[in-house]
Amino acid sequence: MESRSEPAREPAREGEAAIQRPPLVRELLLVAGLFLVYKLGRQLATGHTGEAFDNAHRVWDLERFLRLPGEGDVQSALLHSDTLVHVVNTYYATVHFPATAAFLIWLYLRRPGHYVWARRVLAAVTAAALVVHLTFPLAPPRMLAATGLVDTGQVYGPTVYGASPETDSLSNQFAAMPSLHFGWALMVAIGLIAATRSRWRWLWLLHPLVTLLVIVGTANHYWLDAVVAASLLGIALAVIRAPRRTAAPAAPARERVGAGSSVPEGPEAPDEPGGPEAPGAQDAPELVGAGR
Repeated sequence: MESRSEPAREPAREGEAAIQRPPLVRELLLVAGLFLVYKLGRQLATGHTGEAFDNAHRVWDLERFLRLPGEGDVQSALLHSDTLVHVVNTYYATVHFPATAAFLIWLYLRRPGHYVWARRVLAAVTAAALVVHLTFPLAPPRMLAATGLVDTGQVYGPTVYGASPETDSLSNQFAAMPSLHFGWALMVAIGLIAATRSRWRWLWLLHPLVTLLVIVGTANHYWLDAVVAASLLGIALAVIRAPRRTAAPAAPARERVGAGSSVPEGPEAPDEPGGPEAPGAQDAPELVGAGR
């Protein structure tokens, strides 16, 4: 009589496969709605020119009181090379939305549990940022004569803003605080660090670091804009917890034996040397001999 055993099924990688991926159409509508609310909400804060410049002077004076490094120090380093300034302006204009979208798409396809968490965090941070934009209009440092900074986008190009806030129908230039450029970049890094296990994953922090230098060096944001964005993100992360990444248990091996045969269950495979069983390890398949 012939008998054989089937190996245990491979467990889901770190529990991710056990999490149902949200419906694609619904998620596309949700994310598109998030971006639309972000753009429309910023438009609602336009038209507060006097208040925006008064707040800009307060923020600038507060930074000097706190002895924060001058934004001009970063910009001076950039202005040594026209090519470098152009690259930095291009980064500011083109990386923000595509990087965030690519982050969400990758999580949706590979880490659905982390995708839902990241989408909720980004939505919460964006909603909180819009409230600040509406209640605290702020002119960026490139508009404030007291800073002595250059509007690198207008001088060197490319730029995403019109030459005058009053005639700019595409964006609200008085929505400097908080910086969602920095807040979203920081969330991208944190999300990828949380969702991956590579020893190099901490290098994702270079994305928010570069973004911070870009937004300050181009005179589009103050240091405090990034501080407020990081604070809002910290609150959102404290309230909306990331999912745990636990390995799914391996399914037991199944036996196919002849009628009337009785075969005892074999011993389990030993743990990895030097410690407990590694996540995702499977029991060794049982070998059942033939015979009567």
